[in-house]
Amino acid sequence: MLALPAAIKIYVAVEPVDMRKQFNGLWAAVQERLHEDPKSGAVFAFINKERTRLKMVYWDGTGVWLLAKRLEQGRFSWPVGSDGVKLALSPEALAMLVSGIELKDGCRKAWYER
Repeated sequence: MLALPAAIKIYVAVEPVDMRKQFNGLWAAVQERLHEDPKSGAVFAFINKERTRLKMVYWDGTGVWLLAKRLEQGRFSWPVGSDGVKLALSPEALAMLVSGIELKDGCRKAWYER
C-alpha cells in the first residue's frame, strides 16, 4: 500500500511517456510536459502507452526518488485530465489507481480531483 501525507500535491501525466526515461528524463518531462517545478515537493506520476508500467518522481529536499511499478497482468485504469496534460489528484485517488481500482473514465468528483 502506498501511503502519502494528505497535504502532498500529486500530479498525474495524462499522456503516456517512454518508460526508458530515468531520473533526468522524467525530471525534464515534469518541467516541459507538465509545466511544473520538480523541486516543489509534489509527486509526479507517469504511465507507459500500454498502461502496464508506472513511474513516480518525488523530490524530498535532498534528492530525487524514482518509484516504479510493473503489472504482471492487467492494465492500470488511467484518468483523463480536463486540460489533456495533467490531473491533480488526492493521495487517496492515487492509491486507488495504483491498487487497480477503476475510477470510471477519470470522472472528476469532489473527493477525486483537487
